[in-house]
Amino acid sequence: MAYCVVQFLEKDPTLTEPVILSLLKFWPKVHSPKEVMFLNEFEEILDVIEPAEFQKVMVPLFRQLARCVSSPHFQVAERALYYWNNEYIMSLISDNAAVILPIMFPALYRNSKNHWNKTIHGLIYNALKLFMEINQRLFDECSQNFNRERDEESAKQNGKLTKWALIESKARENPQV
Repeated sequence: MAYCVVQFLEKDPTLTEPVILSLLKFWPKVHSPKEVMFLNEFEEILDVIEPAEFQKVMVPLFRQLARCVSSPHFQVAERALYYWNNEYIMSLISDNAAVILPIMFPALYRNSKNHWNKTIHGLIYNALKLFMEINQRLFDECSQNFNRERDEESAKQNGKLTKWALIESKARENPQV
């Protein structure tokens, strides 16, 4: 598939956006080997993408990559993280870090702590380190935003638990209603 698509896009780069968006619609959600195959195919496509065309598809593409990085299937997460080993893709990421880092940071940070596979931890730390080297200020900003959102979510959850505890205690006090 990738060979044909790459040839097609090399002839007419303006078709990159509709082709990539269409392929993203058919992304396999429950079959990990197919997901790994899609990641391989997309890397080949990204190797020939023009920077202007990349900017048109980077948001949906990196949302999907964030989901892949968060995959419990280690081969899917590993394959997605190998994108950070590709020099051309890294140059595209570097040029568009202000858009890509806020999309990727939550998935990278969560899985740096929670993923079961140690190899994935190493690849995630490598990706985070590269983002930090690209733009330290933006990295710190994303980290602060992530921590703030996590604290807000925790406070919200605690508020819900408190309300349910209150409802339970009132129900115990008045069992006949």
